[in-house]
Amino acid sequence: MKKGLILEGGAMRGMYTAGVTDILMENGIEFDGAVGVSAGAAFGCNYKSRQIGRAARYNMRFCNDKRYCSIRSLITTGNIYNTDFCYNEVPTKYDPFDFETYINNPMEFYVVCTNVETGEPVYKKFEGTEESRFDWIRASASMPLVSQIVEIDGLKMLDGGISDSIPLKFFEGIGYDRNVVILTRPLEYRKKKNKLQPVIKARYAKYPALARAMANRHTVYNASLDYIEEKEKSGGLFVFRPEAPLPVSRTEKNPEKLKAAYEIGRQDAAARLDELKEYLKADR
Repeated sequence: MKKGLILEGGAMRGMYTAGVTDILMENGIEFDGAVGVSAGAAFGCNYKSRQIGRAARYNMRFCNDKRYCSIRSLITTGNIYNTDFCYNEVPTKYDPFDFETYINNPMEFYVVCTNVETGEPVYKKFEGTEESRFDWIRASASMPLVSQIVEIDGLKMLDGGISDSIPLKFFEGIGYDRNVVILTRPLEYRKKKNKLQPVIKARYAKYPALARAMANRHTVYNASLDYIEEKEKSGGLFVFRPEAPLPVSRTEKNPEKLKAAYEIGRQDAAARLDELKEYLKADR
């Protein structure tokens, strides 16, 4: 049996995920591997480094800091989340990431990006060496229209949520058979067509496969939700999701709202902790 943790993105809705994962870490819940998409990657890597509270701490501290996320950063750098500050200064200076613990923890951690030239997902085991820093996580979390394309090892990439927002089937395909999914939308949510598709098509005229993937994203996403619900009903999957829409925007600037989303995640996880432990038993 291989226990897996699948973390959806959603920008600052990921504070809910941080609340859930902090409760799990506080209670010694361990997984053989995890896979994160976008904010799920940026926040979820703290599970492998065993840094309880870190994602909530730095996001609430810097959400109003123009160095972190701002229109000024978008205009001057092409990235609404400032690359140098978010992926260099914060994890090395202001709230250090524990690279040593991350590397020594045998838990696998994967991130999902989207290849802009093919429109297909790229699944990468993130090793966490200090030399590579957070390039792959940055690529996974680079939202279209408000982020520069990230090039690594000859691949041009953007947000993993474009092509595989909830990579449950990927994890099942590599042998994870006792999985927990953390979603950031309530049960009844279904994604609609993107109203900005004409803008997207024009912006990424050089990358038609990416534009097609974004045009089809709602269909792929909703199919993933249907698959998750089916697995959950049969007892083959454990899912955390908020009961109602979270009180945060994608680039939320209010630390109190971020804290509220985080606390909802903590409450949901605490309320279902015994249920989760029973689900994860090896002899189940």
